[in-house]
Amino acid sequence: MNYNSDVVKDLIKSTYFTQRKEINNGAIIQKLSQDWPFLFKEVGMAAHFQELTGVSLIVSFLANVDKKGARLLNFFKRVDAHKHKQVLDALLKLETERGQSTGCSEEVIQMVLLLMAHFDEKEQHLFHYVEKTSLAEEVQMENVPPTPCLIVCGSSCFASETFMLSIDRKVVNDHITSFTSAICLMFGSYYCLNIHYPVDLRSTLEFLQRCFFSINPENGTKVEWNKKRKVFSVNPRVLTLISDLADHEWTFQ
Repeated sequence: MNYNSDVVKDLIKSTYFTQRKEINNGAIIQKLSQDWPFLFKEVGMAAHFQELTGVSLIVSFLANVDKKGARLLNFFKRVDAHKHKQVLDALLKLETERGQSTGCSEEVIQMVLLLMAHFDEKEQHLFHYVEKTSLAEEVQMENVPPTPCLIVCGSSCFASETFMLSIDRKVVNDHITSFTSAICLMFGSYYCLNIHYPVDLRSTLEFLQRCFFSINPENGTKVEWNKKRKVFSVNPRVLTLISDLADHEWTFQ
């Protein structure tokens, strides 16, 4: 479908308060995707996210990847892999999978997968792999987590040319052509749709939030409440990684 990005941005901005009202009143994903289909496209999600947070979703992420991505990868490879076996194992796996690369966002893929390995958070909570030629209606949604999930069309993120975004086990965008766009859409949906971070992904998502999407509240957390587990306003594991990175001659700004 062809559409004018500037027209979509203006449409999202002019209907922003109506969208927020529906979302805050708990409208289900199926209704939102029918009423506001552009909200789940990159340009629409970015426009809504900017209105909501004051942060440019795509621009902020890309600027921070450019500034911090290579240094983060250097830390994982030179320091963290010697401390955590799961990071070393992830690095070895990445070296194998990178050979399948189709030229997509290689640095971002490595960064996200190594972050998950560092925090020992499992890929299946964020990614669901299907056949490369799979259509949205062919995905077995009972195996997909209800929280925002990226459906990877291929055996790995490197091998995939298409990603889908699923929210509440409904595919809301079935044609995302870069991993970077997929990550931004996945992350933006947590804010735009008032979704809490799942406990199983709390560290990875908060690190991305603070260090790559430049959202740094002093109080409050987006992690879902769990009466069995103390929830900190700032995740101590995230703070520890930031401190370790600073010791590795990298200052977060």
